[in-house]
Amino acid sequence: MHAAIMDSGEREAWPWLLMSAAVCGLATLAGVMAERAGAPHNVATGLYAVAYLAGGWEAAIETYGKLRRLSLDIHFLMLAVAVGAALIGAWWEGAALLFLFSLSGALEAMAMARTEREIRSLFREAPKQALLVEDGGTREIPVGTLKAGLTVRVLPGEQFPADGRVTKGESAVDESTITGESVPVDKTPGDTVFGGTLNTWGVLEAEITRAPGDSANDRIIRLIREAQASKAPSQRFTDRFGTTYTVGILSFSLVMFLWWHFVAGVPAFMEHDGKSAFYRAMTLLVVCSPCALVISIPSAVLAGIAAGARRGILFRGGVAVENLATIQRLAVDKTGTLTKGELELLDCKSETPGKEDELLAVAAALSENSTHPLSRAIVKESLRRGIERKQATEFESLAGQGLRAMVGGVSASQGRRSMFADDSWLSALPDPAPGLTEVLVKAGDLKGRLLLRDAPRSEAAPLIKQLADEGIRVTMLTGDREESARLVADELGLSDYRSGLHPEDKVAAIQAWRAQGEIVAMAGDGVNDAPSLAAADISIGMGLRGSDAVLEQADVVLTQDRLERILDALQLSRRCRKIIRQNLAISLGVVVLLALAALGSWIPLPIGVLGHEGSTVLVVLNSLRLLFR
Repeated sequence: MHAAIMDSGEREAWPWLLMSAAVCGLATLAGVMAERAGAPHNVATGLYAVAYLAGGWEAAIETYGKLRRLSLDIHFLMLAVAVGAALIGAWWEGAALLFLFSLSGALEAMAMARTEREIRSLFREAPKQALLVEDGGTREIPVGTLKAGLTVRVLPGEQFPADGRVTKGESAVDESTITGESVPVDKTPGDTVFGGTLNTWGVLEAEITRAPGDSANDRIIRLIREAQASKAPSQRFTDRFGTTYTVGILSFSLVMFLWWHFVAGVPAFMEHDGKSAFYRAMTLLVVCSPCALVISIPSAVLAGIAAGARRGILFRGGVAVENLATIQRLAVDKTGTLTKGELELLDCKSETPGKEDELLAVAAALSENSTHPLSRAIVKESLRRGIERKQATEFESLAGQGLRAMVGGVSASQGRRSMFADDSWLSALPDPAPGLTEVLVKAGDLKGRLLLRDAPRSEAAPLIKQLADEGIRVTMLTGDREESARLVADELGLSDYRSGLHPEDKVAAIQAWRAQGEIVAMAGDGVNDAPSLAAADISIGMGLRGSDAVLEQADVVLTQDRLERILDALQLSRRCRKIIRQNLAISLGVVVLLALAALGSWIPLPIGVLGHEGSTVLVVLNSLRLLFR
């Protein structure tokens, strides 16, 4: 029936639909018992009328709305059969049809409501009020009035009202609603926080960077809603079952009625035991109604979208759910996709052995005053090692060279080689290996260097191997120089890579593969990846921390920023396609078999009703299997 055309409000009305179906069923049963008990005819007819009213009101409302737009659908067919059955005295058959039809609709609405709940359960209720920090104090204001640049205070146990940047305080934030990770993330000044996430223990103040309606949480919900509204490729097949099909099956039933009556000599209206031409036409009308076929695709697509959302995979529509399973090549960006996108300290060497921690402490003191990615990585490593902090005074940033300040009463410097061109100790230091970034540190007699790099993700190599085992070619596209690209490719066991590419070069590579007949997916996270994502058949955005351009362009968004989720999305897409094929086989098979039986007058109306509605419920339940694995 009907879930294909139900909105979320109607799906939430499933208790009323189920109650109506129950009333219809009980009234039908009472009517049958009254007939068999020899009760007056009016009593049984009255009970059947109650059954008709309870089981047919929803279909009648839908049909009325369609007729006003000069459109017909399956609801009209069901009502036509029920009215026809009543005209020939087959009250209980018509009531049974409406009972099964309404019960089927209620069960489908209940199933779709389950899908909606799976999605809504991903998000806690958004906060309505926020504590605005101003003039040294705070005041409560509606979240909707927040603007970028304002500062809010978030207490322990409260949610962040919008995306922002921590300006004061330390705490840990539960980001499971955004990333799916259950472990709270430590937050200090300078860190990003997302609207809808939960502050766990400390008091934080954060500067709003996005209006509340544009937070990461709101973007997730918007992506899911867009996905639910989008149609899958195979759904176009079932879109035909509207007015044209309805008129066609009505015409076919009329032709068969005329054939049975005028050619085969079957009485027109007098009987309803299978010999009446009208009775046979009503049976044919029921079994040819494509309820199961119409719902077979949307139910699987919606269940697939909900199942993906639970796993941190946002499909932006049925097209993405179906097409991801067909890819033959995966093109991936290097920085932020195959690699972590954040520098980490690989080595710390002091000119005087044994003073590495002291060297790192000086570097961290200087770096705390800088927002450069290198500085953030140095501070992060010093905190991880638990090194005692030093204070830097008279801080100075030298553009294009490095940092300078007084640390512990000693002049300290940190930066690239050009900053220490006059120091002879540099001659003993070999150039860093390709892919490594060098930071030199000097504080009085203390000298040394730090080596940092953007390390590959631990899950990248297993993913590449598994995709290769499944026959999917993986190619790394990067703008980095050859040496750096080769180092990462060798570490990941990736034989196919292209380096030194500009965004237009990546687009050209993808277009060339597609011209050769390959179905290409592209995964990336930066603004420079957006053109490539647009050029690919399927685009995959890495994490909600990625750029807005990527989130707007991507067909699939991995909210948890975990590379192995690509494989999870691929497997889910394959399962969804498999269930869609099963649903189509079930629905088409049942229609063909029942239609043949009806043409041969081998089945009565109740059996046709049971087979028709049973197949509808079956395909919905089959689709819901996606939610339980």
